[in-house]
Amino acid sequence: MGGLASLGISLPTLIAQIVNVVILLALMYLVAYKPIVRMLDERSRRIKEGMEAAEISKEQAAQADEEIKKKLEIASREGQERIARAAQLGEEFKQKAQEGARQESEEIITRARAEIQQERDEAIGELRKEVADLTVLAAGKVIDRSLDKEAHRQLIDKVLEESALLKKD
Repeated sequence: MGGLASLGISLPTLIAQIVNVVILLALMYLVAYKPIVRMLDERSRRIKEGMEAAEISKEQAAQADEEIKKKLEIASREGQERIARAAQLGEEFKQKAQEGARQESEEIITRARAEIQQERDEAIGELRKEVADLTVLAAGKVIDRSLDKEAHRQLIDKVLEESALLKKD
């Protein structure tokens, strides 16, 4: 041990200092290390929870984004369907209007033809009556005496009707 003394180290002092350092380390372990480790563990746990919360938020944002895309697609599809329905209704309305106009024009033509036929028949009737009157008047003048106007008119109407039937056949 003389070797340690020659170096200027005393063994009792060295042992006392080693014991002091061990006591100091034990006190630091009990007083400082456990709270520091606890504080670091708590900080690590909070960081981990924050990262988990950020990951959850990221997933929720992705889900919300996906839902928004789906809703936009649905809204777009519904809009296109409504446009197609409106175009179809417009086409149906146009066709109904055309059909109505066509039927109305056919009715007008039919009425006009009926009116023309009626006017024609009336004109022919008047013409027959006048021809009958003229024929009676002419016959009366030819034989220079007055004939029974009604009898001659009936005779002429009968002849005209027979000639009209012959023309139709």
